[in-house]
Amino acid sequence: MKKEALALSNAFFRYLETERRYSQNTIKNYQRDLKHFSDHLQVKKLSLWAEVKPHHIRTYASQIFVEGLGAKSIQRRLSAIRSFMNYLLREGMIKNNPAEGVKTPKAPKKLPGILDIEQINQLLNIQETDPVSLRDKAIMELIYSSGLRLSEIVGLNPIDLNLSDKSLTVTGKGDKTRMLPMGNEAIKSLKGWLSCRNELADPAEEALFVGSRGNRLSRRSIQSRIRHWAKKNGIQQDVYPHLLRHSFATHMLEASGDLRAVQELLGHKDISTTQVYTHLDFEHLSKTYDKAHPRSGKK
Repeated sequence: MKKEALALSNAFFRYLETERRYSQNTIKNYQRDLKHFSDHLQVKKLSLWAEVKPHHIRTYASQIFVEGLGAKSIQRRLSAIRSFMNYLLREGMIKNNPAEGVKTPKAPKKLPGILDIEQINQLLNIQETDPVSLRDKAIMELIYSSGLRLSEIVGLNPIDLNLSDKSLTVTGKGDKTRMLPMGNEAIKSLKGWLSCRNELADPAEEALFVGSRGNRLSRRSIQSRIRHWAKKNGIQQDVYPHLLRHSFATHMLEASGDLRAVQELLGHKDISTTQVYTHLDFEHLSKTYDKAHPRSGKK
């Protein structure tokens, strides 16, 4: 680009350093991203920043996407361009920001990990009958049985359980309550824990699950206990409460194919949040296909 354009970009970098107090590493990233865009504009015969229009930026974003740049990297480059154009707007060098209306590509959602049914059985194979072990087994059985969030399992009180009706009531995000079914194994484990809960619980404590001090068990304690049993029972991958919730959702969807029902069970406001499990379900079907189909080419 022309010297005037280079001078403006250098002034922008000084602005980031002196006024915005950006780190040298961040400034280097901005320099790299803007140079790449500047090189693209030179190929397009544009020599002044004021000549840049929204369609130039959209074309650039499409090009680097086709070239294989990831969505997050494209988002970062467009963010650098948008920030620079805002600087030029502030300095009166341009009348509007051409990057403002350019949409960034959405980064693909990271698929949650899951445990398969054999691993779930392995994790829940707890033979110890001391109160702490019975409590831990009930916690894990209940999370997997009903797809509970960590905050929901922490917040449970005995009054929230209806063992005869095989249901429980939980308070989820936004203080919304929902009634959920419980499986027989979860009920069996809960009865085992409730039979000895008073050995640990403070008399005035309302929590369903309590620690050694008699008070409501913390989120961190539950995370730690689940990792303890995973390691003890020979599961190599990291196991945490939300992994059991993911596993519940995936296994339910595999068995029923009812996305709406899984949405209700998980307490998702938007079904798009639940749709991530359709990708997991497809992965399962794809692997089965590769193993079974005579012409899959993956045998």
